[in-house]
Parts: sequence; structure tokens; C-alpha cells
Amino acid sequence: MINFQALSETYGTPLYIYNFDHITERYNALKEAFRAKKSLICYAVKANSNLSVVKHLGDLGAGCDCVSIGEVQRAFLAGVPSYKIIFSGVGKKDEELKEAIEKDILMINLESEAELARVEIQAKALGKVARISIRVNPNIDPKTHPYISTGLSSNKFGVDIEDAKRMYIKAKNSEFLDPVGIHFHIGSQLTELEPIRESSELVADLVRNLKVLDINLKFFDIGGGLGIKYKNEELIKPYDYAQAIFSTLTTLDVTIMCEPGRFLVGESGYFLTKVLYEKTNGDKRFVIVDGAMNDLIRPALYNAYHQIEVLEKEDNISLADVVGPVCESGDFFAKDIEIPATEHNDLIIIKAAGAYCYTMSSNYNTRGKVAEVALEDGKDRLIRKRETFDDMIALEKEFIQ
Repeated sequence: MINFQALSETYGTPLYIYNFDHITERYNALKEAFRAKKSLICYAVKANSNLSVVKHLGDLGAGCDCVSIGEVQRAFLAGVPSYKIIFSGVGKKDEELKEAIEKDILMINLESEAELARVEIQAKALGKVARISIRVNPNIDPKTHPYISTGLSSNKFGVDIEDAKRMYIKAKNSEFLDPVGIHFHIGSQLTELEPIRESSELVADLVRNLKVLDINLKFFDIGGGLGIKYKNEELIKPYDYAQAIFSTLTTLDVTIMCEPGRFLVGESGYFLTKVLYEKTNGDKRFVIVDGAMNDLIRPALYNAYHQIEVLEKEDNISLADVVGPVCESGDFFAKDIEIPATEHNDLIIIKAAGAYCYTMSSNYNTRGKVAEVALEDGKDRLIRKRETFDDMIALEKEFIQ
């Protein structure tokens, strides 16, 4: 049991809390599912980029899937070896590509012919060979929220199969590019297995076709996107996930790579916030808390659901909106949910807040980013201190005229 009251007294609120033991369990479950084949799990750093989280997964054996050069730098700082780091993302600057090539990471994941050309230019200027993979867009509906769908032709990500084939031929014929992998990722919070299997089958067929052209890829990257339980979702089991991928790879000798983020860290996390007071406008009840949309934007951005619990309160339940202090009508954590009567300083726990929560936070309304705490082996420790006003203005105040 987590002692949320003690944590609030020690670290204050609002507060992010991550159960590292749970992260370990999730990593081990996924690694075990793929045990029958060569595999590498590369944690999607964008889900939760806290250095302690990245290091914890790196210590377990994970690599890193990075979508900015900053995330690549985080991976190195956390001790993840270069041969386990992938650099993805639809728009990379020349200087970012240059740094990735110089750091000799496992591969740069390309999303367009234009990007392939830029990588070749940078590799040639450095006199190095850049290892690359290409993100293929299988044009299969992932059956998820449109904002986190990435595998349709209407999305900005990846290239179609024919374009990918042409890019691989160009890469093979370049003395500065080494095509070592292939990649697809159709979306996030996936709860249906069939779209993943169909995508893998299409991409595996492309790998076989490339082999005929003497382009022998070593890494088959299936992306991430496995869903977690926010409400009452039916989830994909890691074993079933792995078996579906295995079924598409007959005759291929490749290392399977996957890039879980939410699956590893999402349910490990809790956002702890404190009730300031309640108010009513006519018949409408509001529970106003010290956390806000700048701390956790998913409900405002996606209308995402997070389970909410009032600590040690069960009586006088009625409908209410749980809202924060930010000056926006979109500043809410839940609308019209059944919630007990609350009083000043009651604690509210927002669950499944380990992924895409802190990493999407901001300083809107000049609100400092909150502290982060890790729980491991029955002990708690601070892994990011609370941001102060001085922290927020540090890059501005010297320029005041």
C-alpha cells in the first residue's frame, strides 16, 4: 500500500509518484513474452523522460527510442549504451542528425526521402557511415484516438511501402548509408491485436522482397503502442502480442525490436493533488484542487479519462467537476463524475499518470512544474525537485531592460 498522506507531507502537492517495482514487472513481462526470439526493448523516452526512470529501465536492459536529440542526450546521461539507442521523429535538424551520427547510435529512423538525403549529406561531411532504418506506414486503422493514430496515410508519419522500397535501394547504393532496420508504429493506446498483426505481416513481406534485392535487414522494429487500463479497456496480453508478431516472421532471421512507453510506465504513476475548496454555480458542483491542466493536460487535450479517488472519503457522493486554478475552462481533470463530499486539504489521487503526463506539463500561468518521486523496495526518494519561481525566470531576467 502506498502511503499517499505521508508522501504529501514529505514532498507537498501537486506531486507525481512512480512505482519503480511496477515498471520492473512490466519490463520483465514483455521481455519474457519475446524470449523465444532475439529481441531488444527500447523504451519510448517521450512517455516519461525523467532521468531516473530512463536509468532504471536501462539498468534492466532496455534501450531507448528517442524522438529528439534531447532525448538521445538523456539516454546517454542515464547510461544507456549507444548501440541500444534509436533516433526517430518526423522532423530532424541537420545539427541533430550530425550529433546522432557522431554518437554512433544504433540507427536513425527515417520518415521521408528528403530526410534520407539530409542524413547522407551529414554522413558524407563527417566521413562516416550512418546506420538507418525506414519507418513504413502500413495504412491500417489502429482503432485508437485520432490524435494518437500514426499508421494511416492521412497521418504525417512514415512512408508507404513503394516509397520505402525505393529509399532502401538508394541507401544500399550509398557509401555513406547502411540500411540495417525497418520500422512501423501505427498508434498509441492500442487495445486490438489484429491491426498490429496485419501491419507486421505487410512490413515482413517488404523485408522478404528486399532480401531478393540483396538488402538484408537485421532489425524488425514493431514500434510500441500497447494500451493500459484507464477505465475498463480489454488489454492485449504480452504473450499474445509476441505470438502475433512471431507468426508474421517465418523465414526471417531478424532481431525484433519494440518501443513500449505507456505500457511500461503508465500504470506505475499517480498524480497527487489537494482539495482547496468546493463551490457551486447554480446546480453545478466544482471540486477545486491545487493541480491543474499545466501539470496534467491529457483530459483537456484528449478528453482522456483517468480514474480519480478521494483518499479515505466515501460518503455524500454526488456529481462534480474536478478542476484546477488555471484560467481556462479547459482546466479540468474530470467532468460530471460521482465523487464524495470533500473538504480543504483532502487528497485526490489521479491514477495511471505515469505516461504522457509530466512530460507534457508546462509553466502556463507561471506555475512551476511539480516534484517527482520514485517508490522502490518500500522506500521513496525524490527524483525531480519542485520548480521554483526563480527556476522559471532564470532564462529571462537578465534581459529585462
